[in-house]
Amino acid sequence: MADENTENTTTAGRIAESIGARIISGALQPDAPLRQDHIAREFSSSHVPVREAFRQLEAQHLVVAVPRRGVRVAPLDTNSVKEIAEMRAALEVVALRNAAPKLTSAHLARIELALIETDNAETIQDFEAANRAFHHALVAPCAMPRLLASLDGLQLANSRLVFAMARHAGWRPRPSQDHRLILQALRARNFDQACGLLARHIQTIERLAIPAA
Repeated sequence: MADENTENTTTAGRIAESIGARIISGALQPDAPLRQDHIAREFSSSHVPVREAFRQLEAQHLVVAVPRRGVRVAPLDTNSVKEIAEMRAALEVVALRNAAPKLTSAHLARIELALIETDNAETIQDFEAANRAFHHALVAPCAMPRLLASLDGLQLANSRLVFAMARHAGWRPRPSQDHRLILQALRARNFDQACGLLARHIQTIERLAIPAA
């Protein structure tokens, strides 16, 4: 039984990662139905890990369970964009306030490396991965696992917005001045300024994303 549970958990993670990547990239469009039996056949699994994968994806704000309509890809409308941005702005600032006093030179170096990788990204895929790494590095030292897990899910939902904006308006490499200013404030140990810059940065993304939603 233990081996079966472990196998189901591993398979569920593999399914969630694959389906999540399709949702984030836009290969699966908002409101698209996700059929348990189809996915189970695709991954040669039972329905148990598929249901667990759906729960993981729902926690990441990528799918929704709709009464009488089953599990579907989460909407990407104005209300959804605002909700994601407002949740991120609130929770990420809380995490940064708790992380900032604990930042070491090694933490700051990781943040700077992610910033450099963001600035040097030549594809939207590279940019999205580096952007996610930057935001994770900002808050990781807060050592609040529940908060960090929530932020990881919200960041994946945000990555979906990044790809949607790229499809709608195109994308070109450019340095992130907001990221640089946040890092400068942290290096100066001006934590209030860093938190204010972070909140403004996330809210700017919301304003840019809404036309593409």
